[in-house]
Amino acid sequence: MVRPPTARSAVPGAGRLGLLEPTAADSLRELAWDNVESIPLLWALSRAPDADLALLTLVRLREQLGPRWNELDEALRSEISLRGRLFALIGSSSAFADHLVAEPDTWKLLRRGELPAPAELVADLLDAVEAVPGPHTTSTLYRASIAGPEAIALLRKRYRDQLMLLAAHDLAATVEDEPVLPYQQVGRHLTDLADAALTAALSVAVARVCPDGPVPVRLAVIAMGKCGARELNYVSDVDVVFVAEPADNTATRLAAELMTVAGNAFFEVDAALRPEGKAGALVRTLESHLAYYKRWARTWEFQALLKNRPATGDLELGEQYRAAVMPMVWNASERPDFVADVQTMRRRVEDLVPADLRERELKLGHGSLRDVEFAVQLLQLVHGKADESLHVQGTVEALTALAAGGYVGRDDAANLTASYEFLRLLEHRLQLQRLKRTHTLPATDDEEGMRWLARAAHMRPDGRQDAVGVLRSEIKRNGLRVRRLHAKLFYRPLLESVARLDAAALRLSPQAAVRQLAALGYAAPENALGHLKALTGEIGRKGRIQALLLPTLLEWLGETPNPDQGLLAYRRISEGLESQTWFLRELRDEGAVAERLMIVLGSSAYLPDLLINAPETIRMFADGPTGPLLLSPKLYDVRTGILAGAARYDDPKRAIATARSLRRHELARVASADVLGMLEVPRVCSALSSVWVAVLEAALLALIRASEAESGAPAPADIAVIGMGRLGGKELGYGSDADVLFVCDPRPGADETVAVKWAIGVAEQVQRLLGAPSTDPPLQVDAGLRPEGRNGPLVRTLGAYQAYYQQWAQPWEVQALLRAHQIAGDQELGVRFLHMIDKVRYPEGGVSAEAVREIRRIKARVDSERLPRGANPATHTKLGRGGLADIEWTVQLMQLRHAHEVPQLHNTSTLESLDAIERADLLGADDVELLRDAWLTATRARNALVLVRGKPADQLPGPGRLLSAVAKVAGWPNDDGSEFLDHYMRVTRRAKTVVERVFGS
Repeated sequence: MVRPPTARSAVPGAGRLGLLEPTAADSLRELAWDNVESIPLLWALSRAPDADLALLTLVRLREQLGPRWNELDEALRSEISLRGRLFALIGSSSAFADHLVAEPDTWKLLRRGELPAPAELVADLLDAVEAVPGPHTTSTLYRASIAGPEAIALLRKRYRDQLMLLAAHDLAATVEDEPVLPYQQVGRHLTDLADAALTAALSVAVARVCPDGPVPVRLAVIAMGKCGARELNYVSDVDVVFVAEPADNTATRLAAELMTVAGNAFFEVDAALRPEGKAGALVRTLESHLAYYKRWARTWEFQALLKNRPATGDLELGEQYRAAVMPMVWNASERPDFVADVQTMRRRVEDLVPADLRERELKLGHGSLRDVEFAVQLLQLVHGKADESLHVQGTVEALTALAAGGYVGRDDAANLTASYEFLRLLEHRLQLQRLKRTHTLPATDDEEGMRWLARAAHMRPDGRQDAVGVLRSEIKRNGLRVRRLHAKLFYRPLLESVARLDAAALRLSPQAAVRQLAALGYAAPENALGHLKALTGEIGRKGRIQALLLPTLLEWLGETPNPDQGLLAYRRISEGLESQTWFLRELRDEGAVAERLMIVLGSSAYLPDLLINAPETIRMFADGPTGPLLLSPKLYDVRTGILAGAARYDDPKRAIATARSLRRHELARVASADVLGMLEVPRVCSALSSVWVAVLEAALLALIRASEAESGAPAPADIAVIGMGRLGGKELGYGSDADVLFVCDPRPGADETVAVKWAIGVAEQVQRLLGAPSTDPPLQVDAGLRPEGRNGPLVRTLGAYQAYYQQWAQPWEVQALLRAHQIAGDQELGVRFLHMIDKVRYPEGGVSAEAVREIRRIKARVDSERLPRGANPATHTKLGRGGLADIEWTVQLMQLRHAHEVPQLHNTSTLESLDAIERADLLGADDVELLRDAWLTATRARNALVLVRGKPADQLPGPGRLLSAVAKVAGWPNDDGSEFLDHYMRVTRRAKTVVERVFGS
């Protein structure tokens, strides 16, 4: 039994309302609800999403209604449906609360038990401006009798009333036991209301443009986007396209007036999806539309046309438009740029969302509405040409049709539909709050906002969590489900077709499977289908794990530049590791490993063979306690490991094979980290140089040990290896040879001739054994920079080098010595060699003016003669304009001229020498930055070329798939190869101006 409240006791229901005395008590007393008879009202009010807002609005309504309040009060006590609609509405939407207070008698509209039919909506909005059918016009063209400024206010109120009625029915179930409106019914009613609004706006436009007599043009308004698909939001722009016959000034004025009236009274009307976008004509004839779509339209424009629907105006002309464009839509998947366009559009949409909002963004973030819509539309475009059942516009209808046709698993379609409708529900509730266009969830620390949203979305505690906890769990669950099913959506049906995983599942035909793979970016879909059959055909548990993994793996591969290459490489690795139980388990349990492996395999032709021969590197794709394991090895540890591994063997062939094996592992590690964007250019070059040095050192030591063991006596000479070129500067790239000089020094008592002969034998074996054919990238040891070039002896003594350089050294040889650095063999001998050549490369007073002129002459000759035939000088990374040779020659010329007075220029590194040039003020900081930027850009591009193509290359390709792949591997923020190429040419062109100034002065 409930006791009547006393004057100062708690108001019944106040605790549930979240209100405290005396505010709640005063408000309820003012409404005369502070009594036992009002308890059902209080309990209903307590269930409103924002009970405070609802109570405040009721008080404001009472003030506005005055004596008429009694009618509303009585109705609320007796009409449960009205009570549920009103309390839910004013507790969910401050905008509709304000609307009711401003127009207090409109509460009576909420008594209506059924939503009006489309014809009623049209009639109601036309009645607001007293519109009548125009003479000699089609059935949906009317002329308003009220067309002045007052028409906007009249239309706005009538539209807001109808929107309020729908919202009240949509929300009522949160307060009373009212039927829940299905998502599709809400979207269709909103679309019907939008069509009616456009019809009314057009009637005002007709009255303004053609006030007297017949309308001399036929104008069709084509709805696009969500309006075209009949899945409109409460607050949304309405996308349209205008078709007119003729497309003259009158038609343009009608369209413009329609947009103005609708924008002021209802919603923004956006015509940006028309041909040429906002730069194109607002109104076109049907013939003009078709001419554009046949010749100029991009794939995304056909994707947009999927949802076109005649909305108002001349519906016959609208149907002619639809009939003419839809065949082009269903042929769009055969366009050569189809996959690239769809993927680019999807990435562009994702890039619009700030990083800090992606987890809160319902429409464009990860696992969002757009993920579902893009996936569904892509499948429609792929299969719609051959299957007319897919010729539907709504997302849910399309998912149903895709499931019925076997293009999507039935369970997947049902789950994706449920998640899509849940996300749309949240979107609707967020928009209703203030009638603002938004898709962003409240911030994670906004407890009040999340509590309101949970109640407005009809979330209920589940015994373990309160309503907010349930909402957070549902948001996370549905977002993850969308992401997971987005992958399965494309690939699960393919796997069903090749592996018969589910006997009850519908299967794609081979032709449909090939179409789907082609649409996902596979250039050879028949081959890809064969790879899938082989992978899923593995016997037993491995086949089942592959079937579990492949949907996600294939999606990641589909995002890479070359999914065909990646799928083949994955099959080769899987078959090569057939006996290794850890491989599939690692991919299944470590998501980062699987994703990174697919990125690497689909991006680089350089890496698959390395990974096949050094599969343990794949384990390093995981994250460790301090970050990616690919970044954990230190250069010293790598060198120590290679030397220790080779030292375990007396046979030099086995020792060198071990060193090469460890080099293979290190190359795979460095290149993988590079492709994944984990390493900057200087670290890549340093790592590649260090591993080269370690292998050279290991090979040299192994051969010396073997020689001494064979002869039973110590070696007759000390031998050192001097790194030259990029090896000496520790700036090797993936395609670089190892330029070296071999120097020896006979030991005391040894015959010099015998010592030199022995050293030459060792050096020749180093070259031969390291350069032996292998599945690894080549190990060419090039001694071509030695005195007298290839005509001179392979090894000289320290004294012979000194005599040559003092008497015969040419300017280019002096220039080459600028990058000489001791890297292997006898350390003391190598340092003595460097001290000896310091007098040659850093002479007192700098090199002579004659030597500078000679270097300039040689540089000019290199520019004119060395570029390969057919190469593009603007995009050749080594010898092209502003390329590596330009930058390095510029730095070396400044070293030759100034190193005698700037000790910091005694440096073999191009980048470090540039730093020294800037500190010494030999060039301005801006000029140095241009040179540095060009060197890094060219090196990055050259490395990416090798990684992508799998072999040394210096020439950037022209626009196309290969260039886009190079751009992506080079770290360009998108895979638009043309943008990357423009950037490369701009950077190198600016650097060339500095090069010409230095060499011309």
